[in-house]
Amino acid sequence: MPQTCYIRWIPAPQNIKRIGKIHTWLYLKTNGIIGRRLDGMDVLLLTTVGHKSGESRQIPLPYFSLSGRTVVVASFGGNPKDPAWIANIKKQPEVKVQAGAKRWDATARIAEGAERAEVWAELIYEFPRYANYQTLTERLIPLVLIEPPMG
Repeated sequence: MPQTCYIRWIPAPQNIKRIGKIHTWLYLKTNGIIGRRLDGMDVLLLTTVGHKSGESRQIPLPYFSLSGRTVVVASFGGNPKDPAWIANIKKQPEVKVQAGAKRWDATARIAEGAERAEVWAELIYEFPRYANYQTLTERLIPLVLIEPPMG
């Protein structure tokens, strides 16, 4: 059943970053007991390597199982730019993931073409808020697939 009742307030980009830092801190301190679910969605911590700094960056993101794939959405609340973590995975797709207490290494890749269209259709059916986010920006919102590590 599609999710139709959700928080309609979208924070400004600088506030998204502040909220994310607090969320990450709570998630790590409680091993996911606090922060694992938010607004009716499961949340993971994605650790990327900063594309400029080379330092580890963690961000809490809702994740979805769609057509057998683990997906995170770079909606950034419909802001005009992609979130910084997209540049990070483009440069270094090897990431670390934490969902609750479970941790693993993974590879992140941006879905393209027909694959993206299939995942997007399922996402907006289940979580219509993402269709709304797309109307707020001219950029195509990236859908990122979290997969077992390459190798």
